[in-house]
Amino acid sequence: MSFQFSLGSVLRIRGIVEEQEERMLQRILFEIAQTIEDIERTNAELSGLDALRSSEVFKSFAGHNVHASYEAIATLKQKRKELEEKLEKLEQLRDRQLVVYTGARRNREMLTDMCDEKRGLYETDMARREQRSLDDNHMARRGRT
Repeated sequence: MSFQFSLGSVLRIRGIVEEQEERMLQRILFEIAQTIEDIERTNAELSGLDALRSSEVFKSFAGHNVHASYEAIATLKQKRKELEEKLEKLEQLRDRQLVVYTGARRNREMLTDMCDEKRGLYETDMARREQRSLDDNHMARRGRT
């Protein structure tokens, strides 16, 4: 007679759910990392444009070059603002997903603990039965001689 856990299928399903929630959390964390890199890249471009504009302050500049420079800076600032908003939304999503993942993990761990406890009781009971059988065999042999 082998060990059977009556909630085994529920435990497997909860394990699958936990894995799905963990993958979702990993995707969100990956997107956060990409967004932070994009913000850093945008900041570097802004710094480069500012440095270029500052270095060419004393050079003769055509009006359209100045206008293009300011427009590029405005575009990069808008892009940075959008990326920061995206980062804020992703961080909120991460926090919500972390709560969901923690709940899924807790549910799975509860059933895993229950399964381990029942397995321990089963193994203890099987060991007692085996010992009782050995004792009965020993007593039967002893009684025959």
